[in-house]
Amino acid sequence: MQFHEVRFPATLSFGSVGGPERRTDVVTISNGYEERNSPWAHSRRRYDAGMGMRSLDDIETLIAFFEARFGQLFGFRWKDWSDYRSSKPSLDITAFDQALGTGDGTQTEFELQKTYQSGSYDYIRPISKPVAQTVRVGVNGVELQEATDYAVDLTRGVITFAQAPAAGADVSAGFEFDVPVRFDTDRIQTSIASFQAGEVPNVPIVEVRI
Repeated sequence: MQFHEVRFPATLSFGSVGGPERRTDVVTISNGYEERNSPWAHSRRRYDAGMGMRSLDDIETLIAFFEARFGQLFGFRWKDWSDYRSSKPSLDITAFDQALGTGDGTQTEFELQKTYQSGSYDYIRPISKPVAQTVRVGVNGVELQEATDYAVDLTRGVITFAQAPAAGADVSAGFEFDVPVRFDTDRIQTSIASFQAGEVPNVPIVEVRI
């Protein structure tokens, strides 16, 4: 994977428009009923970074970032301001926000994930790009210490324990995270005249699988 571990300027992603998309194949059969199927196990997010441009300095920053990524060639981190925490926006992050699994006495690696629940249904989203110094980990309701009890792989979203959690122990974590993305275009079109008139460039961003 061609990926740069650098975040798109958060001041520019603030105000952007976007969110998750799904792919669903819908077939209407002869009796009028539908058959629906999705080939995607996970949603993919799309954004428009152009909505965050507020000045000509922002445009210059955007172009520099675009050129350094060689257009679509290299992926990068993106802060989705509407969904970047393990907890609700109104709550502080804790080591017990998200369940990661149950210890078996031998497993030392656990992948970060976030669960979205509605009623009795839920969706578990893999988290591959946690933000440095935001990850908190707990086992059986006790918060552990990073570097002493566990290590965090910020490029994969994996927690590695110094000692495997005991069998039956609940493993949990709290964190901030970025979305792995790339530019969905090899061309950025800007115009000082149109920008000063209130028109912003279209800068499509799409999530990539890691």
